[in-house]
Amino acid sequence: MADSAVAEVKAPFREAHLMPVDLEVERRADGAITIASRIPLRPYDPNIPAAFARRAAVSADKPALAQRGADGVWAFLSYGQLKRDMDAATQWLLDNASDGAVLILAGNTPAFAVMSFAAQASGRAACPVSVTYAALGGDYGRLAHVVSKVRPGVVFAEDTAMAKGALEALDLGGATIITGDPGRLSKPSVAYADVLATAPTEAVAASIARLQPQDRAALMLTSGSTGLPKVVPITFDNLMANSTQCQQTIGEAAGWHEVMLDWLPWHHAAGAFVLRTTLLEGGTLYIDDGKPAPGLFETSIRNLREISVSYFNNVPLGYAMLTDALEQDAELRATFFRKMRLMLYGGAGLPQTVLDRLQAAAVAETGHRIMMTSGYGMTETVSAFMVIHFETDKVGIGLPAPGTTVKLVPVGDRYELRARGPNVTTGYLDEPEKTAAAFDEEGFYRTGDLVTFHDPADPSKGLAFSGRAAEEFKLSSGAWVYGGGLRDGLIKTLSPLVSDLVLCDDGRPYLGVMLWARPDAELAEIGRRLAAFNAEQHGSAARIKRALLLKDPPSANAHEISDKGTINRRAVIDRRVSEVERLFAEAPDAGVISL
Repeated sequence: MADSAVAEVKAPFREAHLMPVDLEVERRADGAITIASRIPLRPYDPNIPAAFARRAAVSADKPALAQRGADGVWAFLSYGQLKRDMDAATQWLLDNASDGAVLILAGNTPAFAVMSFAAQASGRAACPVSVTYAALGGDYGRLAHVVSKVRPGVVFAEDTAMAKGALEALDLGGATIITGDPGRLSKPSVAYADVLATAPTEAVAASIARLQPQDRAALMLTSGSTGLPKVVPITFDNLMANSTQCQQTIGEAAGWHEVMLDWLPWHHAAGAFVLRTTLLEGGTLYIDDGKPAPGLFETSIRNLREISVSYFNNVPLGYAMLTDALEQDAELRATFFRKMRLMLYGGAGLPQTVLDRLQAAAVAETGHRIMMTSGYGMTETVSAFMVIHFETDKVGIGLPAPGTTVKLVPVGDRYELRARGPNVTTGYLDEPEKTAAAFDEEGFYRTGDLVTFHDPADPSKGLAFSGRAAEEFKLSSGAWVYGGGLRDGLIKTLSPLVSDLVLCDDGRPYLGVMLWARPDAELAEIGRRLAAFNAEQHGSAARIKRALLLKDPPSANAHEISDKGTINRRAVIDRRVSEVERLFAEAPDAGVISL
């Protein structure tokens, strides 16, 4: 399907009920601009365990979670069963655990959901951690850092074999270990099955009733892409304010009360949102054990061929891989678009060419375009606080949800984006200097992202991502490379031949790029497209002089790619020193494209 199909057809959007745009815009004398929705944030109950108890009471027999077993058959856990397990775990924590947080080392499984909600119901913060931290080996430096910061009272490691090395090697500070198979450990531990066998008492409901809006509900970790992760305390009020914002803005179209299929990791802000909101709204969440990575994406495709959803959530890399599959698989295309009302991307900027191809597939299948919204946010804001809730063909980050005010501070011809609202954290755990640096004099959180208006004369058209300040660097000439915008332009030019890329590098005499290409991509065609790209650029800091195709995919274990599928530029460059040297060699070899 041609990328131009949507533009030629101009098919109408399939109906999606979204919140109207009604903005309060203030333009200040210093050039700063504040934007907020005039639509007030709906009232909400911040007591999440109490809200889930009410949901479970009215939906006891409805499937809450579904996950394929080893036999490939979906296994279902009802709301009633999930509530019973949560109450048992809550009672066990009240009876046996210290007051510290519950550190959760588990994948997306029902046990993760049980222990996360039980921690909160017992008055303890849930601290979910990527299982990658335990699987890496070595000195387990990142996990050791988290343990020392959080000082958990309980460590829940569902997969004992996976976590054994880390649990045995690290000083857990007296934390109680709960795990699937205690017999595998030399340290004292408790079987998860024994926790679930605990008989709940009235103490569970009493503990839930004592919870306050400003109590810590979670300790979430930042990505740690520029160092060790920071720990972000999140209150019950933060969580429910954000869930209400998103529900109010796009919830009717998203339909979290219906069927969800999602792979985003629950230890991450976006994945945690999907779990929390689906369970509170009474939907059924099918856990997708795939992800946009080699060898795993086929699992996602299998699930998408089988399960039709009205709302789909992914990262840009996932959409790029999905678009390739949709163009080649008629069965997948029919199932995917059968009920689809709304698609959302987050984590990074979506290349316009991917959106165009995706909409072309939608029009070919349904005669309609599908609303594509963004989910712009970060750990410090709980999850997305800006969304596209208006019809548009343009890729962007949208407008602020009710309750959040954004401040745009001029940086040349762009703006630095800052945010303030009930969903925004007050800082980092035991890091006063980093906390002070993260907020401006008015209490706005500094996102570090740069944005532009789609139409400076009409803010209602929304904002577009224009790079991350931390991704911008200087060549040896002193010229600045605006990495975010340049990367997006290159992805658009090279799609679908190239899935992702990394710009290189600080202090070099010219700009190079390392690419991950499709197996059938021709070096000569990539070179031709890069030459055409260069011809449209102004200045050496925007022109690519060398390019190199990487053979090995990005490594999660080396932190080159996050659990949500985004590339860590610095980690790729630091790990692939020999490839970088090839790229900038005085006499490049035949595998390097010279322009």
